[in-house]
Amino acid sequence: MFFPGSRYETVAEAVYVDSSGRERPFKLLRIISQAPVVQGHAVRQGDRLDRIAFQFYDDPEQFWRICDANHALRPDELLEEVGRKLGIPLVPR
Repeated sequence: MFFPGSRYETVAEAVYVDSSGRERPFKLLRIISQAPVVQGHAVRQGDRLDRIAFQFYDDPEQFWRICDANHALRPDELLEEVGRKLGIPLVPR
């Protein structure tokens, strides 16, 4: 259901059975582990999370790691303040 490397790949699944007996699979709550922050990035005008992720991870789809490390529920809010220091976490291997 999720591509390899997705943040949801390892999240446990469950099945809800509705009143008609139809099974509906879903993912349980994703627990955000605290990865060590090893670098920082000062937000500049025009920054985008996918580009920052590419700069540090060579993969723009890893932007969610930056969001998790900075406790962002709304990713775009991380870039609203020019000069804000973002924590860039180490990617677990």
